[in-house]
Amino acid sequence: MIQKMPEGVDSKFRLVLLVARRAEQLLRGARPKIETDRPLKPTRLAAVEFEENRIRWDYGEEGGVLEPEGEEPAEGSDAETVEEEASVSE
Repeated sequence: MIQKMPEGVDSKFRLVLLVARRAEQLLRGARPKIETDRPLKPTRLAAVEFEENRIRWDYGEEGGVLEPEGEEPAEGSDAETVEEEASVSE
């Protein structure tokens, strides 16, 4: 896992929140910032992205991971469809 705190992250708690938010983005269809030779779970992939300082983040209103414009999944993507179906069945 992460051995040292990434640049600008002030606490372990904030790092956990940021990794969780990035993992959620990956689940919703965001593109990974790194290439791997084997598949990784979203949380592990997000942790590696932070470890390599590939993720931009800010304290902002939501205080989380910033995704550049155009990297959001397209409407009707598989991740959104699965999420919508899950919320309908509840």
